[in-house]
Amino acid sequence: MTKKLVVIFSLIIMELILSVLFVFSNQFKDRDTVKIISSHKQESVLPSQIQKDINLTFTGDIILARSVNFLTVKSNDFTWAFKNIADELKDADLTISNFESPIIKNCPLTNEGFKFCGDERNVQGLVYSGIDVVGLANNHAGNYGESGINETITTLERNNILVSGATNRKIAYREVNGTKFAFLSFNTIGYVESGLVCGSEENLKKLISEAKMNADVVIVQIHWGVEYVEDPTSTQQKLGRLAIDSGADMVVGNHPHWIQKYEIYKDKYILYALGNFIFDQEWSQKTKEGVIAKVKVNNNKIYDLQFVPVEIKNYGQVFKTNNTKIFPKLLK
Repeated sequence: MTKKLVVIFSLIIMELILSVLFVFSNQFKDRDTVKIISSHKQESVLPSQIQKDINLTFTGDIILARSVNFLTVKSNDFTWAFKNIADELKDADLTISNFESPIIKNCPLTNEGFKFCGDERNVQGLVYSGIDVVGLANNHAGNYGESGINETITTLERNNILVSGATNRKIAYREVNGTKFAFLSFNTIGYVESGLVCGSEENLKKLISEAKMNADVVIVQIHWGVEYVEDPTSTQQKLGRLAIDSGADMVVGNHPHWIQKYEIYKDKYILYALGNFIFDQEWSQKTKEGVIAKVKVNNNKIYDLQFVPVEIKNYGQVFKTNNTKIFPKLLK
């Protein structure tokens, strides 16, 4: 009888211990569950705190001169060069280009030479395709002197296109959805031209620093490099990184007429060259190829770099292609 009581008593004790352990384990489990639910609640409010993405699009060299201008004028359609690509540019909040030829009255019609100009009516193509900002700091915008530069600026601004890179238009500003952008362009090719901003280290540091004090996001275009090569030079890398160190949030280069590699420096993009966008260099495959670059901006940060391949046909018309093999390679 005594042994039976001992066994019963022991079973009762064990049951009590298991009950206590079960209660405690459920309490800890409940605490973990509360933490997870709380975490999900916090995450669910984050999207409403993030601003809407701002979409930026960049093109390579636009040269509405020589054969492009000749064929455009002959067609009497000043959207001719842009007709097949405009939709790819229009959907951006801001589209930015390197504009490498003055557009003036009485531009001579020609299919040759290296003194570039285009009919002033070519601005219709820029407007039709939704181009918002152009950089003039390059080695052809000054081909018709300061008067040609000023005439070009007047025509562009009359059509609500912002200009940077001229000595009287060093920095362009535009606000989109509460974010203020600054746009600058610099030329390092050839001699220092009157009326255009040269790409000296001193100019880069001074003007980019000024832009950074007055804007949330700073975009810099630089005309640089060696023509018809894929790799950027050490000078390009030095200037690109200097621009970032001085306050630029993204650097986009052009001039080589080939697509060049790109770099991510301090988590910011440096695109060394996007290739030709509109030009008449149909004498080689690589000079007919280019890419459009697209990025998103949110809370003053630039991210999600994407490329769209394009090809020039008919000595000036640009078409979207599926040739992803030409995409810029990441510089290592």
